[in-house]
Amino acid sequence: MPAPVNLFKAALRENRFQLGLWVALASPYAAEVVSGSGYDWLLIDGEHAPNDIPLLAAQFRAVAASASHAMVRLPVGDTVLIKQILDTGVQTLLIPMVESVEQAQQLVRATRYPPHGVRGVGAGLGRASQFGRIADYLQTAGEEICLILQIESRAGLDALDEIAALDGVDGLFIGPSDLAADMGYLGQPGHPDVRAAIADAFARIRKAGKASGIMTLDLEQARDYRALGADFMAIGTDVTSLVRATTALRQDFLGQAAPTLKKTESGY
Repeated sequence: MPAPVNLFKAALRENRFQLGLWVALASPYAAEVVSGSGYDWLLIDGEHAPNDIPLLAAQFRAVAASASHAMVRLPVGDTVLIKQILDTGVQTLLIPMVESVEQAQQLVRATRYPPHGVRGVGAGLGRASQFGRIADYLQTAGEEICLILQIESRAGLDALDEIAALDGVDGLFIGPSDLAADMGYLGQPGHPDVRAAIADAFARIRKAGKASGIMTLDLEQARDYRALGADFMAIGTDVTSLVRATTALRQDFLGQAAPTLKKTESGY
């Protein structure tokens, strides 16, 4: 029996747009609630949310029971963390702050078993192989891993073509907020210069035959990114959705106008 099919990776290969949402409340119960909302994928955030490996794994399992695909963003592209999270059963990773082809090559190797990589061969202890019950897991796991690398700096953009050309890199995800800050436009992810850089990045990613992703809280901006060619995109977070809904409920009762989220907060 082979490793489970990664439906998100299959969708990207078939050029089917995938709509997602950020999960940052660091709660399996909250992740399960969100997983019933109909999104194609959910990003469980280990970079800016207070998560560790056991908590990420618990949220992954909560989402896995739904039709939404669970992607995990680790806080950093560390080989040990990648080994641990893959053994929990996670198949799609988003790694932040990738800035060189050498860094990208090491990340690919971290997701593959020897002789093609450095992933530790301890599958029998992990949930990923159903604790050794998937007999062909070692031979088939790599094909179902989906590695998404986050480009969010000028250095990353400079290395984008080399990174996108690597086998084992399935997609590149542009981080508008950090990119804007690195370009000198802190808090302005919608600045025309930032948009132009994103449009150029999407075109280069598409030319390389890889999938391009992005995240924004601004729906007008999201539609623009989709028109620019985004293949997968998150359009909100559980945190901001909770803030908006609870604030609006109180203000509706009091007859007050609900606040709007600042566009400076629209990219993660």
